[in-house]
Amino acid sequence: MRGSIAVIYNQPQPCRYYQAGEEAAVTGVLDAADAVSTALQELGYDVQRIPLTPPIEEAEKQLGKINADIVFNLFEGFGGQPRTEADLADMLAATGVPFTGCPAIALRQALDKAGTNTILRDKGITTPASQLLDGRNLADFRLNFPCIIKPPAEDASHGLSEKSVVYDMASLRRQLDDFSRDYGGQALVEEFIAGWEFNVTVMGGGDDCAALPITEIAYTLPSGKPNILTYAAKWQPESLYYKNTRVICPAKITPQLWKQIERMAAAAFKLLDCRGYARVDMRMDGEGRLYVIEINPNPDISPSAGAACQAKAAGMTYIQFIQRIVKLTWEQR
Repeated sequence: MRGSIAVIYNQPQPCRYYQAGEEAAVTGVLDAADAVSTALQELGYDVQRIPLTPPIEEAEKQLGKINADIVFNLFEGFGGQPRTEADLADMLAATGVPFTGCPAIALRQALDKAGTNTILRDKGITTPASQLLDGRNLADFRLNFPCIIKPPAEDASHGLSEKSVVYDMASLRRQLDDFSRDYGGQALVEEFIAGWEFNVTVMGGGDDCAALPITEIAYTLPSGKPNILTYAAKWQPESLYYKNTRVICPAKITPQLWKQIERMAAAAFKLLDCRGYARVDMRMDGEGRLYVIEINPNPDISPSAGAACQAKAAGMTYIQFIQRIVKLTWEQR
């Protein structure tokens, strides 16, 4: 026996995502928990599965009772409370038990998409021009159409649909009104980069990090449908977006572009204080400029997810990928 590992994750609970028909992104954590637990058992670890339920204070008590050599952290935040993901990582750090994935600082920074854009731009990494807007400050709008409207503190493509891309003030105003009704507060409005889309998983920590093979997201949507990775494209197999969104890994790009994407992804990973593994999403415009459009610390690592597919393209089996994550955690203690 190699030692003991506690696999922690959020037990799906009814929340506002269910009301929006977006429960698949919540229940998907169970697939990761099953696959990771099985892989760890096959590697010879004594595995404890610990589902966490709200409130966060009760989850903290459960963490204090963990008796394991390492915690495999699959917690994605309680439904409708994305900030609890970083809160729980703080609690894990306080226990002193090593845990996989990114620390609270990275999770908290990446959840603030507007703040992430500022951090990256200040260090010379290009991001789309953006503003936080709602109906009250719409007169301050200074971006170029088309724009994409995103929740400023969500992941898993919650709130993203074909209507999220707007082409004029009238559609922008309608979408902001809808956003305010569904989420409250301000929306993140970005200039839409209509070009090649890539993502890459970076593994490691500090200066010692490396990218897995790059993925291209290819779209074959009908004319008039914006090429974006909507919620439906990720989670609804019968939808038009799911059927017309294809993943190509490794991406068929030039060696020069490959290196450029790797360098930018590694720089973004380090700037946000990521550790273990994180996914960096990018787009390239018609003039060949690369933009970081999002950073996702602790992305989905279930066997069918992008990170696992990239690990496979790098020559790793799924079990080897999970072992690599564990090994990184020991090295970074």
